[in-house]
Amino acid sequence: MKTVLSTILAAGLLSTSGVAQTVKRSDYPIQAVPFTKVTLTDNFWQPRLKTNTTVTIPASFQRCEATNRVKNFEMAAAKSGKFATVFPFDDTDIYKTLEGAAYSLSLYPDKELAAYLDVLIDKVGKAQEPDGYLYTARTIDPAHPHPWAGPERWVNEREMSHELYNSGHLYEAAVAHYQATGKKSLLNIALKNADLVCSVFGSGKRSVAPGHEIVEMGLVKLYRVTGKPEYLSTAKFFLDARGQYKGYDPKSPDPFKNGSYWQDHKPVVAQAEAVGHAVRAEYLYSAMADVAALTGDKQLLTAVDSIWNNMASKKIYVTGGTGAVPGGERFGRNYELPNATAYNETCASVANIYWNQRMFQLHGHAKYADLIEKVLYNGLLSGVGLDGKSFFYSNAMQIKNSASFAQTEPARAGWFECSCCPTNLARLFPSLPGYVYGQNGRDIYVNLFVSGSANLAVQNKPVRLTQANNYPWNGDLKFTVDQASTSDFNLLVRIPGWARDEAIPSDLYRFAQPSSAKVVIKVNGKPVAYQLKNGYAVLTRKWKKNDVVDMSLPMETRTVVAHPNVQDNVGKVALQRGPVIYCAEWKDNDGKATNIIVPTGTAFTAAFKPDVLNGITELTATVPVVKVDGASNTISTVKQTLTAIPYYAWANRGKGEMTVWFPQQVTDVDLVTRQAVEATHAK
Repeated sequence: MKTVLSTILAAGLLSTSGVAQTVKRSDYPIQAVPFTKVTLTDNFWQPRLKTNTTVTIPASFQRCEATNRVKNFEMAAAKSGKFATVFPFDDTDIYKTLEGAAYSLSLYPDKELAAYLDVLIDKVGKAQEPDGYLYTARTIDPAHPHPWAGPERWVNEREMSHELYNSGHLYEAAVAHYQATGKKSLLNIALKNADLVCSVFGSGKRSVAPGHEIVEMGLVKLYRVTGKPEYLSTAKFFLDARGQYKGYDPKSPDPFKNGSYWQDHKPVVAQAEAVGHAVRAEYLYSAMADVAALTGDKQLLTAVDSIWNNMASKKIYVTGGTGAVPGGERFGRNYELPNATAYNETCASVANIYWNQRMFQLHGHAKYADLIEKVLYNGLLSGVGLDGKSFFYSNAMQIKNSASFAQTEPARAGWFECSCCPTNLARLFPSLPGYVYGQNGRDIYVNLFVSGSANLAVQNKPVRLTQANNYPWNGDLKFTVDQASTSDFNLLVRIPGWARDEAIPSDLYRFAQPSSAKVVIKVNGKPVAYQLKNGYAVLTRKWKKNDVVDMSLPMETRTVVAHPNVQDNVGKVALQRGPVIYCAEWKDNDGKATNIIVPTGTAFTAAFKPDVLNGITELTATVPVVKVDGASNTISTVKQTLTAIPYYAWANRGKGEMTVWFPQQVTDVDLVTRQAVEATHAK
């Protein structure tokens, strides 16, 4: 079934009647190798994907049941009751978990889970109104809809209702379920809703810039499956609707009053800066890339390129987190990247991966895969605890003392009143196999270093490519070509930016000291010279069965410094080894973390600790730390062992101090009274 589906989705299109039809069209130059073609055996990721399947997804479904999210659909089907949760977008937690479960079924077939999905999808279908409308916050009791919904359909979509947002997540779940299982049960529900949306919105019909983007991405996915042009044209219509609303005050600095919170302050083709609510923004930018690829719209492409450059050079944390400002969960000003109040919503990391994957498919440059890797191993992975059922909504960069507990999340929670992040993680993790490889004809791209195998075809000849490594702890990578006959193709293996002395593809962060270490590549045991193109080592040859490529990446511990305009990090360094950003946590450092100094020239020792935090490479160094002697009312520095752990692993051992950035010398001391700390914490 998977082979048939992948062929249909890649080479043709499936009509709503189920008849395959071949359509020539513009598209991404590079296509992602589908998740159904990639099998993982990775020591780092496979256990996490298994935990997602056995813990995260079941816990998410259980919490959707316990919090009445499922009951909302049952009441909508009965047209009786009262909406039983808080937000009108709570329907999407069902859709996102369905999407994750569908991907998971591809990785780990499970008859019991498949049967549960069938029952749940049936409930979703029964909640759908005859014309395709699906929004439990109104359907349960149309005379008394959710306060955010507005008295009639769509009238409050610009700011509050999330009707189209719900639809977008439905579409994404439906396509994933169809691809993974071949069943059309959820897909048919989505198509019926999409047909309604297309009949309501468009030129000469109702117009709105969706308040929370994702319907645009979802419509594109439905277009890819069905080939129905209305889905693509409506997605583009929603993009073009931005910047047209006359009710905003363009002179106001308030993002809610000038429209920038919703990315509605300018037409999309005139936008050049990442602004507003970060999750909404990155879903929008993903859709802009989709529509630019499928329509050849050069203005749209120029805009999304400009926005990406702004984000990558001025608005991303060293961990890959985005959306610095808690008020509005939004991007701040250029270089506004505070540590103590960093927001970095987990959903924004999910959206950033979607966006960068599309940018890679547009341009074939390794810098986009570099950011995918940075987010995956740091800002995204920190969002879920090692137990698979505790989550961060926001991801702090520093926890200084109990006073900062009131500003940031010092510990993960099992669920949230607005629980978008846990369910977004549930769908992202099992889709990981689809981010490992890309292909453009005879060019095969290796973007992520994840052990496992992929089944591809080059000029109609089968190619099986196998990876074996212990990444991210070890830089020795092995790729084996396994195929039936000799084949001539280009293998493009990403040389990570961090292995090319580039901390990030901009001047926002740089390594404090250059490295002389080189990347070494061997083919069948012999070193080879290679062309470096757009960050990829291009290996061109007539590949034979059991040809082996070995690549050695220098796994050094590096210190990272920020652009001087990032005020919070002046005179400070962060620690990086391979793709992993490190932090110091109270548990390993005598109860504190924010008193540690890392002077220039500090030497670190890296050691793998299999029994610590499910197995990590730990960094240690002897450094000065600030000590306060309350009895004598004195402050001094003493030598102490600094122990640093991967940032993603913090907050799995209780609450306490944590920091990512370390001062290189003492320049000032903050004097805070105990009473002030307790008063702040009490608030």
